[in-house]
Amino acid sequence: MDTENGEPFVDAHQHFWDLGANPYPWLQGETVPNFRYGDYSALKRNYLPADLARDTRGFTPLRTVHIEAEWARDDPVAETRWLSQLAQSCGRPSAIVAHAALDRDDVVEVLEAQAAFPLVRGIRHKPVTSASAAQAQRGLAGSMDDPKWRRGYAMLQPNGLSFDLQAPWWNLDQAVDLAYDFPQTTLILNHTGLPAYRSEASLADWRRALETLAARPNTALKISGLGRRGKPWTQADNVPVIRDAIAIFGASRCMFASNFPVDSLVADYGTILAGFRAAIADRPASERRALLHDNAVRLYRLD
Repeated sequence: MDTENGEPFVDAHQHFWDLGANPYPWLQGETVPNFRYGDYSALKRNYLPADLARDTRGFTPLRTVHIEAEWARDDPVAETRWLSQLAQSCGRPSAIVAHAALDRDDVVEVLEAQAAFPLVRGIRHKPVTSASAAQAQRGLAGSMDDPKWRRGYAMLQPNGLSFDLQAPWWNLDQAVDLAYDFPQTTLILNHTGLPAYRSEASLADWRRALETLAARPNTALKISGLGRRGKPWTQADNVPVIRDAIAIFGASRCMFASNFPVDSLVADYGTILAGFRAAIADRPASERRALLHDNAVRLYRLD
């Protein structure tokens, strides 16, 4: 239990990896170009439940949701099998968002295999996106507009799966169409829509993009990933962004998430949690509980 102030919380977005036993190309030799936090070599080490317990000592999440960690793409079900075994032996994670390439020919078989694991709640497959707002365009192969990608997306609901979306705010017009066309599939936007640029004009565009997506009732938001390259994670920088995001989506559709250990590149766990708590401190107790705990329990079916 969270012993910091007695308010229980769920971490709705975290990762584990064992680099000695399992394949993660981006951590084992390959380099991600233009990684959003810059140098990520500090992540190239094992990160397991004992490491998360160390990083959360004094404010332990009641439950955690593991988001696929880019295990080698030739066998995404193997990651789910390993995580399920980890949960049995260590008690973490509490639920899994697995991977399936929605535009691959074997998507039906992979989704059925993933959905058969009791801890699996949803799927994340990062669509092709544009590098910047100035370059944003529709209809790219592998994007949310791609007919083949959308055919895979259509198979989520029959398998009882939600979708975790990682995409920058300037591509959320595609997500709006996706949410409209598949109203029975819950779409959960990761990392606050990636508001990396904090000029007044960029934040205004980010808010408008979130407002358009939030108008779809089958969408939700994870508040995480707010670090910026070369800058410390501060409340002055991020509390206004958190408050704007919650104002747009509402207290019943936002969740706290750490993105650990990735966000350990920009802050320790306590700093990120304290910043979220500061952003919601003036809200009623019922809303604080929803934002910290109840929304994640409902959206990821953690009961």
